[in-house]
Amino acid sequence: MSKREEVLERIKKTLSGEFECPPEKITEEARFYEDLDLDSIDAVDLIVRLRQEVDFDLKSEDFKAVRTVGDLLDALEKAAVAK
Repeated sequence: MSKREEVLERIKKTLSGEFECPPEKITEEARFYEDLDLDSIDAVDLIVRLRQEVDFDLKSEDFKAVRTVGDLLDALEKAAVAK
């Protein structure tokens, strides 16, 4: 399993467990607001939880452009490279 797949699994676990998102809806193409029904507060909570679970430090300005789960994975990979 690649690092991206591992992080995707952690995101799925967090979204389904903490935010009650249906696991089958959590794909790389899933949009946080439209498809997963998250609001801006949920998005901030998600980043805080991921900072605790994943060894990446995603800055809030990097998160502003994130719209999908795939965007989040890309941003986390970029943060890992910058680390």
